[in-house]
Amino acid sequence: MLVLGIETSCDETGVALYDSDAGLLSHALFSQVDIHAEYGGVVPEIASRDHVRKLLPLINQCLSRAGKTRSDIDAVAYTAGPGLIGALLVGTATGHSIAIALGVPALAVHHMEGHLLAPMLEEKPPEVPFVALLVSGGHSMLVEVCRIGEYRILGETLDDSAGEAFDKTAKLLGLGYPGGPALAKLAVNGDTERFAFPRPMTHRPGLDLSFSGLKTHTRNLWLNGDRDDQTRADIAAGFQKAVVETLLIKCRRAMQHTRAQQLVIAGGVGANQSLRQTLQRAGKKHGWKVSYPRLEFCTDNGAMIALAGCQRLMTGEHSGPELKALARWPLDQLPPLEAPAA
Repeated sequence: MLVLGIETSCDETGVALYDSDAGLLSHALFSQVDIHAEYGGVVPEIASRDHVRKLLPLINQCLSRAGKTRSDIDAVAYTAGPGLIGALLVGTATGHSIAIALGVPALAVHHMEGHLLAPMLEEKPPEVPFVALLVSGGHSMLVEVCRIGEYRILGETLDDSAGEAFDKTAKLLGLGYPGGPALAKLAVNGDTERFAFPRPMTHRPGLDLSFSGLKTHTRNLWLNGDRDDQTRADIAAGFQKAVVETLLIKCRRAMQHTRAQQLVIAGGVGANQSLRQTLQRAGKKHGWKVSYPRLEFCTDNGAMIALAGCQRLMTGEHSGPELKALARWPLDQLPPLEAPAA
């Protein structure tokens, strides 16, 4: 089965072709970072309009790279949520239109299931069951993946996600947009011990997360102290270390709670090198396997949507004729994956 995957949940237009036998054939991505940088963050209407401009050319580009034509497509998978509703509708409408024109099934894919399964795109994918740390611009959660399609949320953020905290802190420090990578780069030159940062919700039981207090603490340090370049770097370093160590503590608890032997890191913040290195060291110490998708598949992308969609399409699952786009869509509302269709 050849699946066309479409991702338009926020500010990246992602397209991919995934074959159930041969794997990923091609993928293409356009990031709107430069467009939104002028405004200091994503402008939903601008994001939607740019998806309209870029989506069809990217589909044609993917087909050309894979040596395929539209008539070769057996199914279409598109991100239906969660995300920006206008952006989601672009992918939903385009995906359904192509499916109807070709007479093939279409499937609404959960964005976070795409991130969960992104490591499966690697040559040596992780083995289920595993615990996944999903850390992106809009979400932070720990999920037990019992099998593909069967997920149990262990803990999630009660306020800002880790990605939001990175971006908002970077903006406070005058680092521009996107803030996360800029803050991580600045932190390399900072002193992690100059300022004391809290590790939110680590002194109480449970696996839920919270980063709004850490963001407020950082704001007070910056506004009430010296605002020179070294102070900026030291705050960035201390903030990043606090986020990483908080996530480490929660991951360690999740692994103990589930007795899992495999930890997967996914989502945009999963590209953070300090986080990767810290969890890799923890894995060696405690005997876990730690894996993550390559950097290009940490961000939003069409490949993960095509893969996740293919898993469900192969069981005979598909969406009805209605256009499904959900700004909010809890992961635990996903139906379990049925046995493959005969």
